[in-house]
Amino acid sequence: MPAPLPCPAILIVEDEALISLMVEDFLAELGRRPAGVAAGLDEALAAVGQGGFDAVLLDVNLEGGVPSWPVADLLAARGIPFAFMSGGLDLALPAAHQGRPLLAKPFTLAALADILAMLEPAPSFPTCS
Repeated sequence: MPAPLPCPAILIVEDEALISLMVEDFLAELGRRPAGVAAGLDEALAAVGQGGFDAVLLDVNLEGGVPSWPVADLLAARGIPFAFMSGGLDLALPAAHQGRPLLAKPFTLAALADILAMLEPAPSFPTCS
């Protein structure tokens, strides 16, 4: 009998501690494994460089209001699936990232599940048991 596949690891790039804690809880409830949290641009770029995750939830504005576009560019260049998270209703994504999944804050468990379904090809992303 083959060994069970590990559950998908999701990197959280979010500067608000309460939101990142909520996302970690939601991921666990949805059978996913948080792969860490990065709050600032440099920290997020370093985390992406290190790898060890299957997808990323990427806040649009990081510590100090710095846009996360360089992180999005790096993720896209590496072919790593990601979705933006934002509380802004009038958000204009850069042209290179138009059409990326967007999780509007505040969000529900069901909304996060829908976003994860867009990021994860079903056969290669089993849930944790």
